[in-house]
Amino acid sequence: MSELPGDLYYTKDHEWLRPEEDGSYVVGITEYAQAALGDLVYVELPDVGQELDENDEMAVVESVKAASDVYAPIAGTVVAVNEELADDPESINTDPYGDGWIVRMTAADGVNLDDMMTPNAYQEFLDELEA
Repeated sequence: MSELPGDLYYTKDHEWLRPEEDGSYVVGITEYAQAALGDLVYVELPDVGQELDENDEMAVVESVKAASDVYAPIAGTVVAVNEELADDPESINTDPYGDGWIVRMTAADGVNLDDMMTPNAYQEFLDELEA
């Protein structure tokens, strides 16, 4: 597995969250998650404007092996979805931390990033899973 990007925060459900300069947050799934799923063939995205509570199901990613829910790491409103995933769901496989982003959200309240894992903590979590 490649090195985890240092500007992201991670969940135990293998989502990542990146704070943006405009106060929004970009969300995707980790390299670990996409590797476990295999080649993605479809992504069901939420609607722009949809309000989500933390841990709500917000998207579904389907591979040749399985379908998996993607959960909102924060409470907030979906302000953009990655429309490119409709034609190119495998971009999550090839670039999970870049072109494979899933949604951009604004937070309903202040986001407590202390509740999420840093790259080092997430790597330790992965090491325990694989032990």
